[in-house]
Amino acid sequence: MTPSLPQSIDQTSALLSTQGYVADRALSVSVFLALKMGKPLFLEGEPGTGKTEIAKVLASALGRRLLRLQCYEGLDAASAVYEWNYAAQMIEIRLAEAAHASRETVQTEIFSERFLIKRPLLEALEPQAGGPPVLLIDELDRADEPFEAFLLEILSDFQVTVPETGTIRAAEPPIVIITSNRTREIHDAVKRRCLYHWVDYPSLARELEILKAKAPELPAELSRQVAAFVQTLRGEDLFKKPGVAETIDWAAALAALDAVELTPEVIRDSIGVLLKYQDDIATLTSGETARLIDEARMRAAA
Repeated sequence: MTPSLPQSIDQTSALLSTQGYVADRALSVSVFLALKMGKPLFLEGEPGTGKTEIAKVLASALGRRLLRLQCYEGLDAASAVYEWNYAAQMIEIRLAEAAHASRETVQTEIFSERFLIKRPLLEALEPQAGGPPVLLIDELDRADEPFEAFLLEILSDFQVTVPETGTIRAAEPPIVIITSNRTREIHDAVKRRCLYHWVDYPSLARELEILKAKAPELPAELSRQVAAFVQTLRGEDLFKKPGVAETIDWAAALAALDAVELTPEVIRDSIGVLLKYQDDIATLTSGETARLIDEARMRAAA
């Protein structure tokens, strides 16, 4: 039996928790309203703060299919919405010519659905087993600005117009999650059609909850040290601050190393899991690392 949509903010928070996602109340409210109102949810924030994970968690918790459109520079309608299977159409035309079929018959046949290659945006409008799918439009800021125009019809009316066949409309709108790392501003026309939420780095208490859910094998004291160290590190002048995803990976690495506490040596051995730029790693001299550990321990104790 397919799970039903949550009917309250608390139910939404509990639904996310069943998949190990620890959301604050503001995010739970945004997800609840998006599901209740049938509106796309636009999530913006730093990389690694759990924006993409929201779509994955919703699809898993609700038993829905996840359709992911990963955005990139040069993305166009043929890759995102649909395109025609030209090779198969040419074969059909040759067969029709050999059979002396009329032009009208050939035209109707080659633009039928069996020659239509459906991409994620079009697939999301079709009925799916278990209910409307979760459509993840990931890192929209990586796509070119003109691509956003393709999204407007889908985001406002949940339909796509195929010139050769007409308009395809969703009987039930999909659950749409759009993410952006804000490497550029997204056009207001897209944002107007969505609910908006900024996904920030978590507080120390919430990051510790996340570690308990995602890295339960780590000793409790070391989890506190890890969460406090990452929180302290984010206050430094870094090119790329570690996100929650890096915190979870680092915790797993420390567990694999059988670490029992944070020391400069343990951090030196595993820092490449947490920081991904050499300039940032180079700033962590032995003295700086010791200072950060001391600050983290005071933060954890407090």
